[in-house]
Amino acid sequence: MPNLVSVERASLALGTTQVLDAVSLGVNGGDRIGVVGRNGGGKTTLLRVLAGTRVPDDGRVARTRGLRVGVLTQDDSLDPGSTVRTAVLGGLAEHEWAADPRVRDVLTGLLGGLDAPVVGGLGASVGPLSGGERRRVALAALLVDAPDLLLLDEPTNHLDVEGVAWLAEHLAGTLARPDTGLLVITHDRWFLDAVATQTWEVGSGAVHQYDGGYAAYVLARAERERMAGVLAERRDNLLRKELAWLRRGAPARTSKPRFRVEAATALIADEPPPRDDVELLRFASTRLGKDVVDLLDAQLTVGERVLLDRFTWRLGPGDRIGLVGVNGAGKSTLLRAVAGEAPLAAGKRKVGVTVRLAFLTQEVRELDAYRDRRVIEAVENVRSVVRLGRKELSASQLAQRLGFSGPQQQARVGDLSGGERRRLQLTRLLMDEPNVLLLDEPTNDLDIDTLTSLEDVLDGWAGTLVVVSHDRYLLERVCDRQLALLGDGRLRDLPGGVEEYLRLRHALVEEGEGSRPATAMPSVPAPAPAQAVDGPTPAQAREARKVMARVEKQLARLTEREERLHAAMADAATDHGKVLELTRELREVGEEKDALELEWLEAADVVG
Repeated sequence: MPNLVSVERASLALGTTQVLDAVSLGVNGGDRIGVVGRNGGGKTTLLRVLAGTRVPDDGRVARTRGLRVGVLTQDDSLDPGSTVRTAVLGGLAEHEWAADPRVRDVLTGLLGGLDAPVVGGLGASVGPLSGGERRRVALAALLVDAPDLLLLDEPTNHLDVEGVAWLAEHLAGTLARPDTGLLVITHDRWFLDAVATQTWEVGSGAVHQYDGGYAAYVLARAERERMAGVLAERRDNLLRKELAWLRRGAPARTSKPRFRVEAATALIADEPPPRDDVELLRFASTRLGKDVVDLLDAQLTVGERVLLDRFTWRLGPGDRIGLVGVNGAGKSTLLRAVAGEAPLAAGKRKVGVTVRLAFLTQEVRELDAYRDRRVIEAVENVRSVVRLGRKELSASQLAQRLGFSGPQQQARVGDLSGGERRRLQLTRLLMDEPNVLLLDEPTNDLDIDTLTSLEDVLDGWAGTLVVVSHDRYLLERVCDRQLALLGDGRLRDLPGGVEEYLRLRHALVEEGEGSRPATAMPSVPAPAPAQAVDGPTPAQAREARKVMARVEKQLARLTEREERLHAAMADAATDHGKVLELTRELREVGEEKDALELEWLEAADVVG
């Protein structure tokens, strides 16, 4: 495969931080590389070095002659005075782009079709568009242009579940060629698995390279950390022996070989600094009664538009619900209605007496009042002392556990990065010990390590949880049930999860009723439930029970097979080819289980 970009011993410092330290790597034709790492670890800087917009302090970067590079940054450079047509299609004549199926696919996948209803039409001006709409336009322009090397910085931001699925399919299928390369910075683990054939982890000045997507990366990193643990244990044992020898009496020490003293001193001097771990902590939650939040015969509107019409939704204690839907369908508005922040046009909101609710919004508005105050003051404003298990922590100790060192605790909240602000916001909410947690796009600005920590906290969450997210990995990991807003005035249950939602959306688009726009869509009142005249016959019930029994046996066998595959992947962690093969097999098993679970649910509906 042709080499597109090569980097040789590149070093780059930002202030006192060494972002790249003698890094050597390359991007070849056919490569699809996912870049992960902690916020502030150097991912965007590496992308800029590859793009040529940032020159390293030392080292060399070489590019193929005539290489066309396309870059999606987090801040677009679109001309506010141009139209969507000009920004996306440039100087292409209408007969050229309208006859190209690839261009039509991009317009449909990102903008909603040839009329671009998501952004108000191809003739709409770029200036008035929202940040999310501008980002879609910038991404569409890059995909239409189809450069030799595509560098994308968080392309899934502002995309809904359906948009993320379309983009993954486009990048891994339509756009993938042996003479082009793709490098994408992302915290979306499902997207990473669907797109990447390699994963680069950026941090501490180094770039660690792994074959495969997120699943293979996790296994390989676990093996790397296991080996590092073995070496550290061996080193600690040697250090203890040398320190014990040094601590013997001074007269005896003078007669010992000098090289032993030097070896012990070197071991002590080489003691590595403690890792800057960040953790989200398990705070207690107030006990929740049987009544939580009910929306009864409710109607939810935005202006003249009806989002949900005459629906009833009862949240129960311990419910773990994920909300999905196209952008603009009303997911955030529904969360605000549950929180009591958005009024109902009709119907009633009923709240249990023991409910203690916390709402994580997308805008991080809760921290606006603290922009000019210090981090430690934002923590102390909730509580100065918290109890975790049997320990009491001061606000300063808690901030330290969250990754805010002594000097960082004195930083202004307004100067924090997006990920740091999000982490601080989450912690402040949890410190108040709520028992109902509403999370609106909680993965925004969080790196993968912090996401994993958040999921660990939510795993043990004893209260009621409602999550709006485009991150399929998070939804499937922490939620027991998914609901969809399809823009038809109803809140629809999804027994088959996100896959069922995508099937429903595809069917609506095929019927011409499911355009991607967040524009006004007529609301269709939920039909009155049909009255069941007769239940299933005894023969139908018996047949359904047989189906359930058969499926349960098949699921048990598939679960055992999954466990064997996981064990095989752990044993073959250093064999990247084998890991990829096992990952594909594991994905097939997962798909088979999904189909069987749907079959079981259908049979269970018959049995009642």
